[in-house]
Amino acid sequence: MNKNVIKKILCYLIVVGPLALQGCGLLGGSKGDSRGELIGVQGREGWVMTVPYGMVSIPGGTFHMGQADEDIAATQINFNKQITIGGFYMDDTEITNNEYRQFMDAVIEDSLSVLGEDFVMQELYPDTTVWIKDFTHHFGDPVAAYYYWHPAFDNYPVVGVDWEAAKYFSDWRTQHLNNYRTSTGLWSMPDFRLPTEAEWEYAAKGGRANAKYPWGNPYIRNSKGCMLANFKPGRGNYHDDGHDYTSPVGSYFSNDYGLYDMAGNVSEWCEDAFDPASYPLVWDLNPTFFDDDEPKKVVRGGSWKDIAYYLETGTRTYEHKDSTRAYIGFRCAMTYLGRSSGNEF
Repeated sequence: MNKNVIKKILCYLIVVGPLALQGCGLLGGSKGDSRGELIGVQGREGWVMTVPYGMVSIPGGTFHMGQADEDIAATQINFNKQITIGGFYMDDTEITNNEYRQFMDAVIEDSLSVLGEDFVMQELYPDTTVWIKDFTHHFGDPVAAYYYWHPAFDNYPVVGVDWEAAKYFSDWRTQHLNNYRTSTGLWSMPDFRLPTEAEWEYAAKGGRANAKYPWGNPYIRNSKGCMLANFKPGRGNYHDDGHDYTSPVGSYFSNDYGLYDMAGNVSEWCEDAFDPASYPLVWDLNPTFFDDDEPKKVVRGGSWKDIAYYLETGTRTYEHKDSTRAYIGFRCAMTYLGRSSGNEF
């Protein structure tokens, strides 16, 4: 449409339109009790953000993102940077096998005809072969056969799920919650999603400045000599923490935010694309590094098969988004709507 025509239409709407509409009783009429004042649309319900089941509140704040100790690997990819994070909610544990099974059952029941059986089974179903193919000459058959299916492992973190499947899970979880809320006349909640790398590290520190580990101190055992996470404390030693492979979620003490397994058990997918130079590039308020062309995605937290270095809150690593591993899982986050006054968290 010609720009001059658009200008004439806008001029009519601004100058002539209101007078014509007023004469018809469409503007400035007696409907309502605004008395000519700008008071906004009346009768709208207030908004109260409720903590979703299984999540904890993470208050917004400022922290130093990056290495909290010596960069042993000399990677130079996690220099300290002060940033601010807005309030959000986060799952208190990693997503479990049984929680993921609820998602799979719903997808198979409701979406199989739309997505197709091949897509559901190849892209969303946990890859149980990871227990065999991830490790050379490893007798992983018993774990592969039972880990996802058997009720003995219901409360263990789901693994063998790639970055895309984790995002599909988040989308389904959003729809699952908000379908119920709208059916009962409630406002929809914000979307479930993967946490950003900055949110993940901020939450892992638990409010402690420059915390090396989620529990804060520089040691991997407590005063009684007990391990503080599920990881590999020494060469060929996987059992000192009480678990050969993964452990049931929440088996160790939480950090000060009430989050469990932010170090060890399974590493966790984050939203960000991985770039060794992303820290200087991203903004210092709720930073997230987006790059759809980058297949490498950030993985944080270390796992049951990793040494203590990977458990540190500032250690960065990655995996390709279409890769499934026996040591990578995920948890969800949700943005908090509104300015925190302190009482909401």
